[in-house]
Amino acid sequence: MKHLTPLVLLSALGMVACGPQEPIKVGFIGGLSDRNSDNGQAGHNAVVLAIEQFNRAGGVDGRMVELIAKDDAQKNETAAKSAGELVDAKVEAVIGPFTSSMAEVIVPITGKAEIFQVSPTITSMAFFGKDDNLFRINRTTRDNARDYAKVMIGRGQKSIAVAYDTRNRNFTESWLTEFRKVVTEWGAAIAVDVPYESAPDTDFAKVVGTMLAAKPDSLFFISGALDVARLAQQARKQAPKLPIGASEWAATEQLVELGGQVVEGLLIVQNYDRDDQTPRFQEFSEAYFKRYQKNPGYSSVSAYDASTVVLTALKNRKKGESLKAVAQRSGPYQGLQQTIAFDTNGDTERKVFFTEIQGGRYVKLKQ
Repeated sequence: MKHLTPLVLLSALGMVACGPQEPIKVGFIGGLSDRNSDNGQAGHNAVVLAIEQFNRAGGVDGRMVELIAKDDAQKNETAAKSAGELVDAKVEAVIGPFTSSMAEVIVPITGKAEIFQVSPTITSMAFFGKDDNLFRINRTTRDNARDYAKVMIGRGQKSIAVAYDTRNRNFTESWLTEFRKVVTEWGAAIAVDVPYESAPDTDFAKVVGTMLAAKPDSLFFISGALDVARLAQQARKQAPKLPIGASEWAATEQLVELGGQVVEGLLIVQNYDRDDQTPRFQEFSEAYFKRYQKNPGYSSVSAYDASTVVLTALKNRKKGESLKAVAQRSGPYQGLQQTIAFDTNGDTERKVFFTEIQGGRYVKLKQ
């Protein structure tokens, strides 16, 4: 065997040292299949876009970020398995999940592994005020329920019937609890609350019939977009003149596409301004459309903001420093539309915009 000279050996070592560096692994977890997967899919699109742009800009000192995406399918067993796979893959951070019921399953698993996690959309009070490894981009169910009550009571709605999906119980029951508190405090009432489990064969005619039996002056749905479209269809059949509204969970592009005429006039809040003309948001919207041939929705905007937090922390990290600590010291962050400033528990405030579906699009209400 031929011996290498010191010069040749050094050259060979130099070539190895200059070779591709191992990528930094970042996890994604969200609902990519099953019912109401529009939220997770739109969020995944935005995370992919953010990481592609980050890598094109040089990554972390030339080191690229690799995304490992997992589906929670809105099922506890799938969520637990997917979270465990992200832990086994040794990801540095996780972006997601997108529903509070899945966070209830996933966060203890990633938290035990001390993985930094940023959820774009969860709002349940169960995750508020906790000193853990979870940061949240969104506001809380308490904030949203209070704002909805103010708008609805201001419109003269004093006896509100509510239907809510128990498949996302952690969110829907938190939302309902906070809503009940504030409407009662302000002299209105929940005429009836009707729980149901979302499924292809759910009898939505019966759900709406039960709501109407309480003789409410309005109907409200704490459900995903697919169910809201079907609930609205029944509401228009059985009580066409009653006002309808839905929680922020349903505020996706799919709601308008599926609902058509039956969701016209529906009141719903957005956690971003669809009409924003600032260069930063317009650049994102154009890049998103070019990449996916569709417009971004609220989970896309929130997921891109969550990606900004994670990628900034990775870039700013010093040797031996936890990503959570970096994320705390690196803020506030400039999101697509809003400044993101976390408190010591990783909670933040977020401005929202009430809309009404008119002419097949979300139209912002004057406030």
